[in-house]
Amino acid sequence: MPFKKKTPSPTRRRQPRSRATKAVAKNTTESGLSLRLDEMMERVDIVLPEVTARVAALEHLLLELKLCTHDDLRRARQFVREQEA
Repeated sequence: MPFKKKTPSPTRRRQPRSRATKAVAKNTTESGLSLRLDEMMERVDIVLPEVTARVAALEHLLLELKLCTHDDLRRARQFVREQEA
């Protein structure tokens, strides 16, 4: 008596999980602007610590090489604060 060949059963694939979507704003212009603003905020949040670290490293080098003093750096920061106001 010959053996019967098993027919391969169709492989089942899971449905990909759907991502939660944000509620769409009433005005498409508002939603587009909100998305762009969110993207820009995310970029700033990523870049800002890196820029801060680089500025601190430069200040450290300036002091180490005795190209400026702590007072010079303090006055420069104060000048920037006054320009921002």
